[in-house]
Amino acid sequence: MRSLKFFLKFWKHLNTRTLAGVMLCAIVLAGTLPMMGCNGVTVAQDIVNWTPTLQSAVASSDALGAILAPEYAVIFAAATTGFDAASNVLVAQAKAYLANPNATLLSQLQTAVVTFQQQVNAALLAAVKIVDPASQAKALADINAVGTVVSAILSLVASISSKAAVQRMAAASTVKLSQVEPYLTRGQNEALIEAHYKAFSRARGYYGNGIAQLERQGF
Repeated sequence: MRSLKFFLKFWKHLNTRTLAGVMLCAIVLAGTLPMMGCNGVTVAQDIVNWTPTLQSAVASSDALGAILAPEYAVIFAAATTGFDAASNVLVAQAKAYLANPNATLLSQLQTAVVTFQQQVNAALLAAVKIVDPASQAKALADINAVGTVVSAILSLVASISSKAAVQRMAAASTVKLSQVEPYLTRGQNEALIEAHYKAFSRARGYYGNGIAQLERQGF
């Protein structure tokens, strides 16, 4: 709930044209609209626009460890220990690619987002070891908040990557979305995405469609 309130507050301040650019590229991935002018620079800006949300979601995740019972805090800390570093790398790579879009920086961005996505997937599997239902629910919710943003960025990066590059990215994804699907808080995640795209009626269902598309791509 804390993560959802943050996203709802954050997206109030975004420019509608910025959302339009994100929405078009995102819907392309879900296969619901034809390609309409998505390009590397547009997508790079969209990715950078996600980064404050990503950083705040990671900070929220960091804070949760302090309020969990010690035996669960240890599990949660171990599961999420790489989030800060992965977030910093992904943010830096996104900004670098926006400033100078080229094949080398795109390759580095691809690596950064897949690395983070794999950490999120592993964290979801680890969080299930928290046996207290309420604590597990909090842990999964916070990890899902981070994962929702990472999945959105992964989709956007894939949209400007070649088929061969997407195949390489998928091959590097050893913990597949299908393995963590039972632990995705779909209602929360869908609400976060819909809050992001609230100006567009076709935003509904993007999260589920986007996850399905990533799975078809091999993630």
